Amino acid sequence: MTTTSAGIVFLVLLIAALAAVHVPLGDYMYRVYSSEKNNRVERFIYRLIGADPRSEQTWGAYARSVLAFSAISILVLFVFQLVQGKLPLHLNDPATPMTPALAWNTAVSFITNTNWQAYSGESTQGHLVQMAGLAVQNFVSAAVGMAVAIALVRGFARRHTSELGNFWVDLVRGTLRILLPISVVAAIVLIAGGAIQNFHLHDQVVNTLAGTQQTITGGPVASQEAIKELGTNGGGFYNANSAHPFENPTTWTNWVEIFLLLVISFSLPRTFGRMVDSKRQGLAIAAVMGVLATLSVTFMMWTQLQHHGTVPTAIGSAFEGIEQRFGVANSAVFADATTLTSTGAVDSFHDSYTSLGGMMTLFNMQLGEVAPGGTGSGLYGMLILAVITVFVAGLMVGRTPEYLGKKITPREIKLAASYFLVTPLLVLMGTAIAMAMPGQRAGMLNTGPHGLSEVLYAFTSAANNNGSAFAGISVNTDWYNTALGLAMVFGRFLPIILVLALAGALAKQGHTPESIGTLPTHRPQFVGMVAGVTVILVALTFLPMLALGPLAEGIH
Repeated sequence: MTTTSAGIVFLVLLIAALAAVHVPLGDYMYRVYSSEKNNRVERFIYRLIGADPRSEQTWGAYARSVLAFSAISILVLFVFQLVQGKLPLHLNDPATPMTPALAWNTAVSFITNTNWQAYSGESTQGHLVQMAGLAVQNFVSAAVGMAVAIALVRGFARRHTSELGNFWVDLVRGTLRILLPISVVAAIVLIAGGAIQNFHLHDQVVNTLAGTQQTITGGPVASQEAIKELGTNGGGFYNANSAHPFENPTTWTNWVEIFLLLVISFSLPRTFGRMVDSKRQGLAIAAVMGVLATLSVTFMMWTQLQHHGTVPTAIGSAFEGIEQRFGVANSAVFADATTLTSTGAVDSFHDSYTSLGGMMTLFNMQLGEVAPGGTGSGLYGMLILAVITVFVAGLMVGRTPEYLGKKITPREIKLAASYFLVTPLLVLMGTAIAMAMPGQRAGMLNTGPHGLSEVLYAFTSAANNNGSAFAGISVNTDWYNTALGLAMVFGRFLPIILVLALAGALAKQGHTPESIGTLPTHRPQFVGMVAGVTVILVALTFLPMLALGPLAEGIH
């Protein structure tokens, strides 16, 4: 079987598996967030944190709960990292000192679901911090994104109310009923595939075939790998991330990990359709995600398999930076999936991709990571784009736009437009400031267009809460740790506030009956319109920077 054929089979099986679980998982998540019953563990947690599961919150109270929980989480993880040397299961001699700037960057990174890592995991963080600090945030940061998405869906579904649900209930249920059980099963599957799960530090010394001794680092890897992918987190236990054989041993575990990072985000549209009482609307949103993802994967595989660009190859495709056990096609699918979502995990190195392949990873993030996007954040990002699309359609016919029976008034479109503008502003400002400072330019491994791509990728990844790195740039400096940390914070929480404000405005409205002038939002026409508006908006925003970076590199 040729490389291309194997890649197609790999992709077809992936699509078939996602389609198979779309309905049952989507329906299950609908029941989780709609149920009025709480189990014993959940009731105990509510008593412990002082939350009343029967009360509901306005959008402002919901947002304050999200911000308060996240702020406390940042503080706890920040301190946890600085004192880890006095705790059990720590590294005696970490290769990278845990400075306050690095601890801040890492804490913000994991709380915002970015998981950007300016350090090598196995030689910097002890096992206790990896398990009780980073892995815990992998769960709850993903649950926060899902909770916000559900709050927005309630805004569309409810009428004449200011209440959007209870953040603490949504957080606990998302963690305990969805993320935790799936992660347990996934971790067992990964262990069966060869991923390791132990408490060994740097005490495993083996004799190699060359007659030398090598120290093997162990750790509770499989358990963290499962939620890292499922929660679209992406932070690696090892510096090589999912290219490391202890995290991702074989081709089939590679397939499993790609499936995990896509499965919840592709199933949430079904949950959305059930909650607004229109399965067709959920299917339309899933179709938009599928169209954008198909176009992206097709282009990515073409650029990598046909070796178009600047990467020199001699065997028919771009093998530089690719793990041989995965191959080019499967690595291209992983790279595309991890940047279309907010995962940021890597099983190959994007800095070594062809110029157009590297551009595609950038473009995927600049789409807003909505195809299917991060766990929760992909759904609310796509719904924002749907609102913008019906507004554009309304302008064409001179009619007040509507979506799901809700009028899109100036207040709603201002919130939606502000949501869309936040991330590009952070990315372009951060890149411009870094490129204007000689000290920060000195941190680039490459000069010219590729060097610009490295800086642009860093801020795109941080502001979009992706976390993957283009590599080739030294970011463990006080300036980059601070600047990228701020990009992560503002890129996560400003959009969340705007989404919840939009949800509150929609929930207060009644229901506008459909008329002859209402744009049908469940048909292929609307699917194409949303996909087109998404691509056009991103092209208008980022095309000049892409032209100076990867496109200029491709024609150099």
